[in-house]
Amino acid sequence: MKNTTIPIVTLDGPGGSGKGTVSLILATQLGWHMLDSGALYRGLALAAHRHNVSLDNETALATLAAHLDVQFKPLPDLSVTQVILEGQDVSRALRSEACGTAASQIATIPAVRQALLARQRAFLNAPGLVADGRDMGTVVFPSALIKIFLTASIEERAKRRYKQLINIGIDAKLPTLITEIAERDQRDSTRNIAPLMAADDANIIDTTGVFIDNVVASILSVIRKELSVVNMHT
Repeated sequence: MKNTTIPIVTLDGPGGSGKGTVSLILATQLGWHMLDSGALYRGLALAAHRHNVSLDNETALATLAAHLDVQFKPLPDLSVTQVILEGQDVSRALRSEACGTAASQIATIPAVRQALLARQRAFLNAPGLVADGRDMGTVVFPSALIKIFLTASIEERAKRRYKQLINIGIDAKLPTLITEIAERDQRDSTRNIAPLMAADDANIIDTTGVFIDNVVASILSVIRKELSVVNMHT
């Protein structure tokens, strides 16, 4: 792993817990780099579809993962992170539930996770990194300075996803989203490799019914406190 003296904030949690929006705002306010690991897996799922690679072809998926051409570009209004895959803006395509389900499936493949591990750690650069995902604090950056685990009720997360999809013109049905999110939670939390779980030293924040600004303010308070402690000892 690269220089561990560079501060890292990890935000893990299930889909719809708010970690994507919170990570984007945090990275912007801190002036740090951002890693959207979920977009990497979604991007890989989309690339596999476009290159006719079967989701059960572990070798081909791992090779595709190792050479995945993907970039993240925050939009000026901080509404979402623009994802560029092989030179094309695929932000909208990645938000579909089909893409999310495929990403969750390939995330259970050890060879794929190993291939993407180095790609994710390569995002660590000065002055700091905000890493958003499901195993950032437990596997990818276990020595992170600050670890946050965001959660929320399934109903709340489904409503957020519904609103997000409708806003970008993707048809969605709330009951279906509730079922899909519950199934994905089960799959992500019970997989053998890097299951979705809070790190032992993570700050757990329930975002149900809480405004995003309040969540961000709470996390910024934790970050500034930890950074001040580190500075006192250097």
